[in-house]
Amino acid sequence: MSSDLAWPPAGLRELALRPDRRRWSLPRGGRRGLVVVALLGVWQLASSVGWLSAQTLPSPVSTVATAAAMVQTSELDTAMLTSLRRVAVGLGLGVPSGLVLALVAALSRVGEDIVDSPMQMLRTLPFLGITPLLILWFGIGDAPKIALVFLGVCFPVYVNTFVGIRNVDARLAEAARTFGARRWLLMRSVLLPGALPNILVGLRLALGIAWLALIVGEQISSDGGIGSVMLRAQDNLRTDRIVVCLLVYALLGLLSDLVVRALERSLLTWRHAFDGGRR
Repeated sequence: MSSDLAWPPAGLRELALRPDRRRWSLPRGGRRGLVVVALLGVWQLASSVGWLSAQTLPSPVSTVATAAAMVQTSELDTAMLTSLRRVAVGLGLGVPSGLVLALVAALSRVGEDIVDSPMQMLRTLPFLGITPLLILWFGIGDAPKIALVFLGVCFPVYVNTFVGIRNVDARLAEAARTFGARRWLLMRSVLLPGALPNILVGLRLALGIAWLALIVGEQISSDGGIGSVMLRAQDNLRTDRIVVCLLVYALLGLLSDLVVRALERSLLTWRHAFDGGRR
C-alpha cells in the first residue's frame, strides 16, 4: 500500500503528537459579565460627553440613584412583588393548561382535530386586541393581567409540547408497545422524555412572553405593579423612572431564563448536543 494512503495522514499524526497548549481564557460567566460592564461603560460615556441627554436616556449613575430612591420609599419593591404575583399565578395556570392540551392533541388524531384548530386560531390574536375585552369581562383588577399572562404562556407551551411529542421517533414507540407498554407507560417513559427538550424550549419562550403580556396589561389598566409605576412616570415626564422599570423587567426576564437553563442542565444530562464548539 502506498504511503500517501496511510491513515492517519502525516499532518494529523504530527498534530496528535504536538503538546496541548491551551490559551488562558475567561470563564463563560466572566465573559457574560464583561459584556454587560462594557455596555454600561459605553452608555455612561455617551451620557457624560453629551451624546445622550438626560431627558432622552439618563446615565447609568442617574438610573441607579433613581432606583435607590424608589427602593427607599418601598415603591419599587411593592410594585415588583405585585407583578411577580401576577406572573406566578398566570404561569401556574398557563403551563399546566398548555401541557394538558398538547397531550390531548398529540396523543390521538381525534384530540388533534378537536383541540389544535382553536388553539392555532387563538394564539394569533394580539394582546392589544384582547385586552379591552378582558377588561370588560373582569374589570381593571388583577384578573385581566393574569388572563393575559395565562394566554401568553399557554400557547408556546402547547405548540412546543405538541411538536416535541409528534417528533419522537415512531420506532421507539413501537418498540415500547412490543414490550407491552400501555398508553400511560408509553407517555411517561418514551413520549415525554423524548419531547422534554421541546417542552423546555416552550417554557423558556413562555417566561419571556409572560413579562411582555404583563407589561401590556399593567400599562393599559393601571392598578399596581411595575407597569403602573411606568405609566405614572410617563405622565410626569420622568424618563429615569421609566428606565428603572424597564431594567427591572429585563432583570426579571433574565432570571427567569436562567431558571430554565438550570432545568435544562439538570434534566437533559443524557443529551449530548452541540454547545458552540471552542471556548
